[in-house]
Amino acid sequence: GGETMWIYEKKLQYPVRVDTTNPTLAAMIIEQFGGPDGELSAGIRYLTQRWTMPTNQAKALLTDIGTEELAHWEIIGTLVWRLVKDATVDQIKGTPFEAHYVNHGKSPFPHNAAGEAWTAGYIQSKADPIADLHEDMAAEEKARATYEYLIRVSDDPGVTDTLRFLRQREVVHFQRFGEALRIVQEELDRKKYY
Repeated sequence: GGETMWIYEKKLQYPVRVDTTNPTLAAMIIEQFGGPDGELSAGIRYLTQRWTMPTNQAKALLTDIGTEELAHWEIIGTLVWRLVKDATVDQIKGTPFEAHYVNHGKSPFPHNAAGEAWTAGYIQSKADPIADLHEDMAAEEKARATYEYLIRVSDDPGVTDTLRFLRQREVVHFQRFGEALRIVQEELDRKKYY
């Protein structure tokens, strides 16, 4: 068919509202910008694993979810930016964001909350669809847990609302990967793959 694989719309998937200037919260949320269970890791993981999926449905699912994760990466970057864009140097000094600031200024950069830069070592692509889909389900659950911790430390109502939206997407993705695992397992059993 002639259908396009994806369409880029110049708007965020979810409207981001940030009510405060809070460099400390920004430094925690950056976990999901460049941490092992964050949105960049998820997007790259799924967009890497998709080629070796045995069914077109599974390939399409990994493409769709991988692309959505990159949209979520943009949302996280927006949260981080809006939490620090109006911060004075005095508001940044003495916060966990200070170490980020001396290296990157106020620009979001893919590292975890402890400051360790993103690495492809956070992801795996095994060309084994059962192994890959199990990793994907675990990744979604770990991301959900991280969002729950971030919600607990957030004292910005708008940020908390966005974090709740992102947590819910992790739950949906976990369910969709579970369905894909069942379909792929049936396909492999049918082909006597093992």
